[in-house]
Amino acid sequence: MRAAAFAMLMLSPAAAQAVIPIDLGSARPFGVVAGAAVTATGNTIIHGDVGVWPGVTTTGLVPGVSVTGLIHVGDAVAMQAHADAALAYAAAAGASCGHVLTGQDLGGLTLSPGVYCFASSAQLTGTLTLDGMNDPNAAFIFQIGSTLITATGAQVLLTNGATGDGTFFQVGSSATLGTNTAFAGSIAALASVTLTNGSSIHSGRALALNGTVALDSNDIDVSGLAIPVPEPTTWLSMMTGFGIAGMALRRRRSTPPAIACNALIGNP
Repeated sequence: MRAAAFAMLMLSPAAAQAVIPIDLGSARPFGVVAGAAVTATGNTIIHGDVGVWPGVTTTGLVPGVSVTGLIHVGDAVAMQAHADAALAYAAAAGASCGHVLTGQDLGGLTLSPGVYCFASSAQLTGTLTLDGMNDPNAAFIFQIGSTLITATGAQVLLTNGATGDGTFFQVGSSATLGTNTAFAGSIAALASVTLTNGSSIHSGRALALNGTVALDSNDIDVSGLAIPVPEPTTWLSMMTGFGIAGMALRRRRSTPPAIACNALIGNP
């Protein structure tokens, strides 16, 4: 108990440092970006776009069913998203480390905004709580030298204004989310990202720069992020307009000719 209290004392008040959120650029609306391939099995749903570049392989993805956004494979859009994901990875890796957590389990910790570093692997067992301290620009950056592995049922809990938009895990090799893990924030791994059965990423994304993003009955949702989405608004306006026009047309057709004529010329 005293050890946990000590960890919170060391990692909360003293961690108040100015940290700039990682800019994902054109990769922001993507739930998944992979360098080699994206494979999906089971009831996987990605609420966002999917991109693969320079690879050209996707397996198990169904537009409009398992992917609510667009799928870009080997095209210019995927190439730009991959390039911006790589820039985000480099920016996170180059951030000045504020707290060394090598050898500690992330589970059970409550962290304030800052940059947290692991010389090698990082483990999450239980709950990692990120406290935004009511700062709308709160940023959390995790620099992980090799692997990130979460245990079954692990979770990342965002509190007091912390957001997935401001949370970024830079992983030097591969990341694996254990069964039923409830993750938040973006994972950018140099090699691969694997989501095992039932795990999820809310307000974040899975980015595998050189390898594969492997999915198995998962839910990835970027909707909690500040993503500009003008298209739905435009379509909503158009459909609303069509609906009003259709109602007027049906009303016109159901109106007796004499009354309709009087209405058009302004007669009572």
